Amino acid sequence: MEERNNLSALKSFILHIHPGTVPTATLNITFTLGLGGMGLVLFLLLAVTGILLLFVYEPSAATAYDSILFLQRNISFGQLIRNIHHFSGNILLIVSFLHLLRVFFTGAFHKPRQFNWIIGLGLFLLIICANFTGYLLPWDQLSFWAVTISTGMLEYVPVIGVWLLKLLRGGDEVGPATLTIFFALHSAVIPLIMILLMLFHFWLVRKAGGTVIPRPRDEAPPTKPAMAPVIPDLVVREAAVGALLTAFVLIYAIFFNAPLEEAANAGLSPNPAKAPWYFLGLQELLLHFSPFLAVFIIPGLGSLFICRLPWFRYHNPAIGVWFCSEKGRHMGLISSLFALMATPLLVVADDLLIESSTWFSTWLPKTSPVVHDGLILFVILLSAIGTFYFLMKRRFKATKAEIIQAIFILLLTAFLVLTVIGIWFRGPKMALIWPG
Repeated sequence: MEERNNLSALKSFILHIHPGTVPTATLNITFTLGLGGMGLVLFLLLAVTGILLLFVYEPSAATAYDSILFLQRNISFGQLIRNIHHFSGNILLIVSFLHLLRVFFTGAFHKPRQFNWIIGLGLFLLIICANFTGYLLPWDQLSFWAVTISTGMLEYVPVIGVWLLKLLRGGDEVGPATLTIFFALHSAVIPLIMILLMLFHFWLVRKAGGTVIPRPRDEAPPTKPAMAPVIPDLVVREAAVGALLTAFVLIYAIFFNAPLEEAANAGLSPNPAKAPWYFLGLQELLLHFSPFLAVFIIPGLGSLFICRLPWFRYHNPAIGVWFCSEKGRHMGLISSLFALMATPLLVVADDLLIESSTWFSTWLPKTSPVVHDGLILFVILLSAIGTFYFLMKRRFKATKAEIIQAIFILLLTAFLVLTVIGIWFRGPKMALIWPG
């Protein structure tokens, strides 16, 4: 009887998250890739391992690093638990990013799901914040200086930048107060907000009837799609994906350890001092543009564009169709190839030709604001995007959805290239190097 009651309670919980039935076509794993369910599984892994870590970790600048060493050396499976927690956080960031891309490229952000797009963006931002606040907790050289570099970017936000910097750090510098603030945010504040937003996110998905229905490019959306019961059709698939993901994280955590360098030392800066990998695109921008452009204007315009996506006036949006159309797929490929070639060329040109070239400085001194602040490169960037927009629109006679998608792919690819350059192609003093 008790087992039957437990099964009934589980079924009731599942049906609170999912509708009773879903369109049969959405069960195809190649369409959704199971990314939403993966995000939930990773969040649960993080919650369980995070609670276990709390039994040992001491959130104090004097003892945090030693408590990590004690965990790894003296607690049974302590290293494994930390590894699972660390890698689950990073994988969650990647999975949620891919989930957002899947939603965008299948048109699942259009009405009636436009508000859920904003909720999803909010969850993605919180995942970044959770990773970032957790990054400092080991209190080693890697985390200390990465957080110092990253929080220092806030100083360049107009009007409230210095206030934000001091609020987050708990003072002028990264120190014991910063660790206390980051621990509270990471272990309590951010998880609570994430749980509330996830419940709202799931409810909005259910209210919209589940995920969008995939369809061929040349067919209209079905008026009465075939339906399948969530239990067992969808639940079995979600359980299989969750089990495979958990196995992958466990195996990876067995063979690879979470990084831990020497204890934090405010008087000894590493060379190079880099932000966490998910902020290296922004750090790369700082090398080419003034802080105002790199930290405020460029990310602000990009964020506004992404948030505005559902509210552009589209004519007959291709909901449920990958890349809008065959033409949209072709345009996306051209956009990505263009960004893959142009971005590193501009980086090298700015580093080697503009910033350090003797002949260039003879007619436009390096001290000139248009060079030092990256204004030339910014004008070139805006001109290239504008030219690309008009050429693509004229060449392909593209719809608004197709051209917006092409611009999105262009900007996304460029930012990913900057991130890759920051991770592998920047060496001592942040000079360009060839990884070896």
